[in-house]
Amino acid sequence: MQANQLPSQRGWAWLREGLQLWRRNPALLTFAAFGYLLTLVVISIVPLIGQLASSLIMPALSVGVLNACRAIDAGRKVGPDVLFSGFRTNLQALVTIGGIYLIGTLVVLFLVGLVDDGTLAQAMRSGEIDEQAAADSNLGFSLLVALLLSTPLMMAYWFAPMLAAWWKIPAPKAMFFSFYACLRNWRPFLAYAVGLLLFGAFVPGLVIGVLGLVSPTLATLASFPVPLILIPVLFASFFANARDVFGLPEGNAARVLTPSDNDATPD
Repeated sequence: MQANQLPSQRGWAWLREGLQLWRRNPALLTFAAFGYLLTLVVISIVPLIGQLASSLIMPALSVGVLNACRAIDAGRKVGPDVLFSGFRTNLQALVTIGGIYLIGTLVVLFLVGLVDDGTLAQAMRSGEIDEQAAADSNLGFSLLVALLLSTPLMMAYWFAPMLAAWWKIPAPKAMFFSFYACLRNWRPFLAYAVGLLLFGAFVPGLVIGVLGLVSPTLATLASFPVPLILIPVLFASFFANARDVFGLPEGNAARVLTPSDNDATPD
């Protein structure tokens, strides 16, 4: 398994290519992205086993969304059942990846709880942060610890479902290669994160804020289509970086790179 080392500018290109992929079939990609989210939400509300079950099937569902992106990229027509196509390929490894990720998340929460004074835990439960409590607590330090501990876990998970499903490799090996690939490509991923912050949060917020100065109603109306576009494009950008770093399995059409992509030249 070979992970390509890409230049930092490829991180910006992933967002552009995600948008281009969404524009080729917005209906399918929007259905797959929101079907993924809705399925996890519905399963997670089942008492006792919902949270566990949603964590275990999350990798298989994510493969379904990637398969939708892969079909669009190759110009193939697929139906809505593509969302559940991940359950038909190396399911045992995908469930194992979900279990490892869940255990890792619980370990991270436990370690963060050792340095947290309770403010972060309360905020996670209620979804609100009391301003006075936040001012008097070590919330910032707790968030930093959470970020430092969760980043390696996210790196190990990022490509793992795709590797297990498309290349049929075991869960531990898939997570190892995923971590290595993210570490090898930290520059484009840093650019990618900055791009997500700018175009996924700052720019839409600025536009809606300006519209709000003109008309609150106009700003409200403008805010509705934002997630309908951003979320599918985000999923499509996941496929774009996976395709760049690992390529596609044999027998699948890959895109033709232009000289401006420079994805074969490391920094």
